Amino acid sequence: MPTSSASTTDASSKTPAASGGVQSLERAFDLLERMADAGGEVGLSELSAASGLPLPTIHRLMRTLVACGYVRQQPNRRYSLGPRLIRLGESASRLLGTWARPYLARLVEETGETANMALLDGDEIVYVAQVPSKHSMRMFTEVGRRVLPHSTGVGKALLAYTPADEVRALLARTGMPAATEKTITTPEGFLDALEQVRKVGYAVDDNEQEIGVRCLAVSVPNSPTAAAISISGPAGRVTEAVAESFVPILQGVAAELSVALSNQTPA
Repeated sequence: MPTSSASTTDASSKTPAASGGVQSLERAFDLLERMADAGGEVGLSELSAASGLPLPTIHRLMRTLVACGYVRQQPNRRYSLGPRLIRLGESASRLLGTWARPYLARLVEETGETANMALLDGDEIVYVAQVPSKHSMRMFTEVGRRVLPHSTGVGKALLAYTPADEVRALLARTGMPAATEKTITTPEGFLDALEQVRKVGYAVDDNEQEIGVRCLAVSVPNSPTAAAISISGPAGRVTEAVAESFVPILQGVAAELSVALSNQTPA
């Protein structure tokens, strides 16, 4: 998955004067994000090498995070993300869906189809927001529903730029059960689909999750957590022909949502 912007910044270069914040707090959050990027468990020497901070500084910060419950020290003396982060993450996910709803509503207005927002949570896709179409025949996905990535447009959009070996490992863990006769059920087929996403800039679920339903999806660029938005509707309405007009709308809304989630103002 794409890493957060904080993971590409040397924590030692951050200063209160440069950022307007508190250096120790910035460093602590940077370490948490680096731990997440590393899979949730790291050693102090790894964090020191990645962040550029001296070991004593990292040890002091980690002691504080352990005391607060945001980090846990393992028996092997490595450190893992702690359980108190779960509550924060769940609350943030709910808020993310709330913030996205006005943008999804605009997608519905401009395309006429149901709009969704989804995140990659572990190995699964979780839907965090939806605005339904106004058509009498429309698609409905329950917010909070979890599905496997290989059979969804949002799953393809979210994994498009993930290294192939990581995608293969994920598919090995989840399996690739067929939801319909059109579901992709081989790693090679799924990797080919991801290559197509990279080529054209959007993902398609063509009757792969549910027969009669077609979905177009794009990732939200530079989102604080990997996110994708989509529109879905009857295959007879969401055709290849309308994709030419719908995809630019999706991409435009995704770009605006990215700015909103990053608390930035457009240039």
